[in-house]
Amino acid sequence: MTHQQPIGLDALIESCTPGFALPRSFYTREDIYHHDIGAYWNNSWIWVGHISQIAASGDYFLFEYGTESVIVLRDSANDVRAYLNVCRHRGSRVCVEHQGNARVFSCPYHAWTYDLNGHLRGGRAMGPDFDPTQYGLFEAKVRVFEGLIFICTGETTPEIDTGLDQLRALAAPFGLGNLKAAHSASYPVPANWKLALENYMECYHCAPSHKEYSRSHSLKDPSSMTNELVEAMQQKGREAGLPSQVLSLPAEGQQGMNFYYRRYPLYPGYQTGSKSGEPVAPLLGNLTGYDGGTTDLQIGVLNNFLIYSDYVVGYRFVPTALQRTDIQVVWYVRGDAVAGQDYDPDTLIWLWHETSLDDECIIRINQEGVNSHHFVPGPLADMEWGMQSFYDNYLSMIRSGG
Repeated sequence: MTHQQPIGLDALIESCTPGFALPRSFYTREDIYHHDIGAYWNNSWIWVGHISQIAASGDYFLFEYGTESVIVLRDSANDVRAYLNVCRHRGSRVCVEHQGNARVFSCPYHAWTYDLNGHLRGGRAMGPDFDPTQYGLFEAKVRVFEGLIFICTGETTPEIDTGLDQLRALAAPFGLGNLKAAHSASYPVPANWKLALENYMECYHCAPSHKEYSRSHSLKDPSSMTNELVEAMQQKGREAGLPSQVLSLPAEGQQGMNFYYRRYPLYPGYQTGSKSGEPVAPLLGNLTGYDGGTTDLQIGVLNNFLIYSDYVVGYRFVPTALQRTDIQVVWYVRGDAVAGQDYDPDTLIWLWHETSLDDECIIRINQEGVNSHHFVPGPLADMEWGMQSFYDNYLSMIRSGG
């Protein structure tokens, strides 16, 4: 669906300078925020969860962003499907429980009832001429990649399959389809979603802002990522069954959905992302050892993952209002790992809990400064190299209305 553009949007887009941050209005105007949801979020692939959450037919959970709510479920044929949580009668939410198991979904307002295929089973007292086949739930598009579930609710769907095919061999050793959520947490921040996402996209801030992270991750200082450090990781990786290829799509100068895979070294003494550097959970997939590295995986700008040899962290930055974003973090371990026996939850989550608390602080004060009428966008640093690609894609999508 094409959405009406905010007044003056084209002129605002033209005022953007390549290589500089976005102007203030993109983070402070209510009309642009709502346009973001309709034109950008609705037409992007969004990571919503993992197949382990819906193991049986009828299992479901809700995923919500902006003004939208989506029912993600496993249908009677055991397929993963997603439906807009909007009754086709007068728009009520059909499902109000955040997760569960159901044979049907019955709207609490007027009892219109839908089956697991989204079909309307009947509209109560609608008369003999009413045709229920015309009023099924609106269906979202779904892709499942190595157990990770992605949805797109809009009519304009970015091409995703080619990128996923190229990532498949790189992700395979980690056994992402055989994971379970060990912990999930939400870190609400009073800031526009773009500031939260931009913070994740660059490590220019890592050294001054993330003391714990910077003790172990060489990404905080590219000059420390020496050839010797990289080669040592790659040698251990080959022995453990890990690929070291870098994948970045689209290629420079091309447009399209972003895919990124890169394994980079931790500092000596760290086998994984933990306080001590020691392993915190069983090895993932078919890995046979630790290479002292971690993987940045991006499937579309909105969906980001860190993959250590023994656990996975998924990050998303979900808009809930103009200047309110839910930083949602999920820690995954191997599917058969047992809490208290194979891993200690507090030890597992320590690093990225601390890092997320840091992020909540720096994103909050970033928004406070951007709210000033005196804010003027400054130039991006070399270490903020990924942000221009996001800006280009974002501005293109909101200009076209999705």
